[in-house]
Amino acid sequence: MDTKFEAGINIAIKIPKQKYDKTVAFYRDVLKLEVNEVPIENPTVSKTYSVKFGNNTIWLDCVDNYTKSDIWLQLTTPDVGKAASYLKLNGVETCDEIEQIPENMHWIMDPAGTVFNLQKNVNDKE
Repeated sequence: MDTKFEAGINIAIKIPKQKYDKTVAFYRDVLKLEVNEVPIENPTVSKTYSVKFGNNTIWLDCVDNYTKSDIWLQLTTPDVGKAASYLKLNGVETCDEIEQIPENMHWIMDPAGTVFNLQKNVNDKE
């Protein structure tokens, strides 16, 4: 099966509530990057800010029940279904229960526990 993966432009940093305000201030006030609050309705993320980071966007997600920060990456592919099947054949199961996402996407993890959001490459036409 010929499956292609590419890095996406989104990077999410899951931040414990007690460290959230200082982290947002670091990106905005110390690094002086473009930081904007974005409305969110998600059962596990209580607040989020987008940070312009070159060609990428860092999402600073406040997660009330975390005790340490975690970095999640975006991974794109032309066909999410085929990619999920390919990954399963290679011992990688989806773990969509970790956070609510649209049905046409999946969460996966590498062996070290790094979380990836697997979604369709927006530049690919069907």
